[in-house]
Amino acid sequence: MKKKKSHTKFEEAVGFVNSFTEPIPADVLLKLYAYYKIANDNFDNPGSKTPLINAFKANALFQAKNMNKKQAMKSYIELVAKELK
Repeated sequence: MKKKKSHTKFEEAVGFVNSFTEPIPADVLLKLYAYYKIANDNFDNPGSKTPLINAFKANALFQAKNMNKKQAMKSYIELVAKELK
């Protein structure tokens, strides 16, 4: 039950970010990106056509590399609550 609850909160936070209409600071976006990728076990290379953006995304993933899936979900939820709500 607890696992489902955290997954539901994570999905709600993702939905909130996806519907957010104001600009989100780049540092927050990069953290959200890394947490989302880890939470979804998606370790594909960043897909931007701009090498600099790919470098920033790769760096964000590198900084969060020691997180497990559960920690990434929790960090995503907390960051959304702190910075966007």
